[in-house]
Amino acid sequence: MSQQTPDEIQADIERQREQLASTVDQLTHKLDVKAQTKQRVATAKDRATTDEGKPVPEIYGAVAGAALALLIILVRSRR
Repeated sequence: MSQQTPDEIQADIERQREQLASTVDQLTHKLDVKAQTKQRVATAKDRATTDEGKPVPEIYGAVAGAALALLIILVRSRR
């Protein structure tokens, strides 16, 4: 087994600290529910709207389809 010099040991310790800090940052991000929720809302909003902020045309069809399905369910449940 080879002996490490003090400089090599110090470099190894520094490398391990950086890896640990990175791991802690990743875990902190995963556990930050509020930030993740905001990110998901922003992503959903970006997908559902155009650059001008208007709904994407496909959204109209999806909303109309959902409304029609709800109407059918309501009418059938009253029978």
